[in-house]
Amino acid sequence: MTEITDFDALREAMAENSGQPEGPARNARAEELLTAAEKLNVPLAVIEALGHQLKVYNYSSEKGKMFVPFARLLRMWDERPEDFDAYETHSLHWVFKWVSAGMLDQPHVPLASIEKWLGEMEHRYRLAGHSERAVRSAEHSVAAHVGDVARAERAYAAWLAADRDSMADCHACELHGQGWWQAEQGRDAQALELWGPVLEGEYTCAHEPHTALASSLVPLLRLGREEEARANHLQGFRLVRAMESMRGAYAEHVEFCALTGNEARGLELLAERPAYFTDDGHPQSKLDFMSVVALLMDRLTGLGLGDRQVPGPAGREWTARELATHAREVALALAARFDERNGTTHVSERTRARMARRPLVERLPLGVRSVRPAPPPAPAAAPAPATGQPDLPALLAEARRLSDTLRPGAVEAWAAAAAAAAGTELDPRDRAEMADHEAMSLGPEGSELFERAAGLYAEAGDPGEALAARARGAYVRALAGDAEGAVAAVTGLYDEVLALYAADGTAIRQTASVVMSRARILTRRAHGAEGDPAALAEAEGAVREVLALVEGRTEEDVRLAARVAEARAMLGELAGLAGDLESAAELFARGAAEFVAAGLPWFAVEYEARLASLAHHLGDMAEAERALRAALEHGGAQLEAPGRAQLHLQLAEVVGGRGEAAEAARHALEAAHWADEAGESATLGAWARQQLGGFLLRQGRWAEAAEVLESALPDLTAETHGDGAVVQTQWWLGDCLSELGEHRAAAERRLQAAEIARHWPEQHDHATLAHLAGESLGQAGLAAEADQAYARAGGLWRELGNTHGLIRSLRARAWLALRAQDGLGEARDLMADAVRECEAAREAATDEESRQQLVAELGHTHQQFGDLLARSAAEDAEGAPVREVFEEALAQVVRSADVFASLGDGALHSRTGAELTAGRLEADLGRPADAVARARAVLAAYEGHGISEAGDGEGEAVRARRAEAEQLLRLLPAERPD
Repeated sequence: MTEITDFDALREAMAENSGQPEGPARNARAEELLTAAEKLNVPLAVIEALGHQLKVYNYSSEKGKMFVPFARLLRMWDERPEDFDAYETHSLHWVFKWVSAGMLDQPHVPLASIEKWLGEMEHRYRLAGHSERAVRSAEHSVAAHVGDVARAERAYAAWLAADRDSMADCHACELHGQGWWQAEQGRDAQALELWGPVLEGEYTCAHEPHTALASSLVPLLRLGREEEARANHLQGFRLVRAMESMRGAYAEHVEFCALTGNEARGLELLAERPAYFTDDGHPQSKLDFMSVVALLMDRLTGLGLGDRQVPGPAGREWTARELATHAREVALALAARFDERNGTTHVSERTRARMARRPLVERLPLGVRSVRPAPPPAPAAAPAPATGQPDLPALLAEARRLSDTLRPGAVEAWAAAAAAAAGTELDPRDRAEMADHEAMSLGPEGSELFERAAGLYAEAGDPGEALAARARGAYVRALAGDAEGAVAAVTGLYDEVLALYAADGTAIRQTASVVMSRARILTRRAHGAEGDPAALAEAEGAVREVLALVEGRTEEDVRLAARVAEARAMLGELAGLAGDLESAAELFARGAAEFVAAGLPWFAVEYEARLASLAHHLGDMAEAERALRAALEHGGAQLEAPGRAQLHLQLAEVVGGRGEAAEAARHALEAAHWADEAGESATLGAWARQQLGGFLLRQGRWAEAAEVLESALPDLTAETHGDGAVVQTQWWLGDCLSELGEHRAAAERRLQAAEIARHWPEQHDHATLAHLAGESLGQAGLAAEADQAYARAGGLWRELGNTHGLIRSLRARAWLALRAQDGLGEARDLMADAVRECEAAREAATDEESRQQLVAELGHTHQQFGDLLARSAAEDAEGAPVREVFEEALAQVVRSADVFASLGDGALHSRTGAELTAGRLEADLGRPADAVARARAVLAAYEGHGISEAGDGEGEAVRARRAEAEQLLRLLPAERPD
């Protein structure tokens, strides 16, 4: 560590320490720097070091340490105010507010001392000529903390009435505090209105919108604005995650998880910050944190997960139930200390109310992976006493009603009846239907039970239903892979039932059941016949037999109506196998519509989903969208989680394809939620999150998109999802991080994506990602690494024959070279290379459009060359060398203007921009007449350009160029615009 030997070195070290992450290490370094300052024997050095120490303590979990350096600063001010410069004088008065708030958050500081301090603050502010706005704000905090609502309201009104001056908190912090009070009083809408400018980014500071985003979560939920709450959680948590001093805001995000069915994510948040359980430097934020820990643990215990292991204070393992008890004890003990100090019960009452909050939303999907903890299986219920035996006749009647009308839950209803009938003598018909439905629930494993059901149907005197049961058994053989055996089995049954039906020995329902089973089996076999015309024809004939038998005879029998709808859809299936996709789509649509008309919409879902896929393939996106929406609507509560996830994901793709990113994001969010519910988080859920992140990015919701994409990445693999999905996710994430100013992280993502794309046959993506990585590395201040990335991109652009990419990489490298000491020579060479490459490509262009584009690129390159040269001269440099550089810069800019002029009106704004740059250079070179001529030429070029008649972008460009020209004329001696 470099020794501090002078004041400048001390200031440099303090600035470096200010940029370090919040926490004990930064605080310890501030203490070292104070010791070094004391050795310099410069009073202002000690003052600045004390101020630095006070600041880092305030922005950490050790806020309680700031009282000592502040007391020393105040003593130094009282003894020798002349040692303080203007900035430190302002800072001393500014941190009065930090200290008053800090005292309030420390229960060992007596309330009388706090009130005395408030008076001291008011007195000193008055002496210094400051407004009482900050004083009244501090008084409001004291009154609100102790629960004196009347005094708090008076102070609040006085706070808003007082003039804003240099001692008032920044707009962002003031609005947060005012909104907090409104929410505390139950005025959520007013709170959110006050927070609006902060949440929208109009006012920001070191801790805003971080705290406003966190504070807004519960009010938004109470108002039913769940989408905004979700967005604020994802955005806000990203901001507070790395800031040690924001334990209170962090706690509000944990609370949000506990109140929205996101308990698993709440546990993840606790695991990220183990020190928050034990840090004692700021008791108020520890009280907040432990209160919501108790809330979350109680929620888990209420879900039957009290014995689950959870993150907790270090040194032992914790179950949810144990941590709930511990957190409650700690929170209430802290609250009691505050109340003892304050002489009220307000803090304890508020703490108990917070810990007792009930969920405001049963489940609010967030888009990030966080599967809801599943409660343990309920213990088997004890047998009901004799007096509470279920009503078996009623159970049988309900089961028969459901199965006769094809209602959902029929299989379960028969199972309940069978359980209730254990040990009871039943007639063969009842036993047959129980066995039949149990077999249906077993799928391919139900073959033997179907045989048993058939025997019981025969015993009950229903030979047609016996044949139908055996036919169902044959179909499950086909499902198990034995298509030929199933065909052989059903053929005899088919012949028998037709003969029986002809002799009036059975009804149409039973006959249709056998005929339909045969059609299903033959269709199943056709799937495995790889388009064999004979198999397809036989299957189609079987399906048409169903229609010939049933169509027009359905009357009030919903089962027969279902046979017609299914047969229609099966014809669509066979048409698809034959390659007639248009007919397949039409038949699927008819079949689905007939299911809906029969009052069986849940049966339509499968065919609407198939129709959507076909329509997508045929390019009919409107029909695909209609079918997907219908499938979701018709599936209703019967639609299982995997199917719901698939449908939402497909709908997101279709809707997103027509540019509706917001709605597409909602469907992708639903898809991610239902994939998690289905236990497919790592497969389908990762796809959904990847798509959700992309749709959020398209809306400019960078922080939310980054959270979602980072959540998706661990589950995305080349083996499961393809390396293209991995690259796209890294690419999108890099874009988000770049927009958020996290340039080093953006570069890492882009380089990781580029490394995968490096192995692809087509190298355009590799080149683009390398170029983008260069941009991020340059913005992160890593010039050497950025140059390497641009050089890599440039080589790829050259191999691809992409002159525009090559030229832009050379220009970017030139600007990077200029940053280095004595880098002008290399920068000049790189710009010259860019000019040569552009000129050579222009000469080689074979079509006029390409040539025009390269001419424009050449104009921009000369323009940048001139800018680079002009900026290479130090602002205070003088003499012949500087003049030579300016002359060289002017020559490049003039060439730029000439090149753009050759493109005519299409490059007017580029040409006039170059002319104005040239004018400024000529002014710097002492040639005002030439500068004036260029400015007047620009104004003349826009004569007749009616701004009001031009489009927004065009009109803005005209206004900007005119304003620049007029400004240049005003700056020149004795020259005014006409």
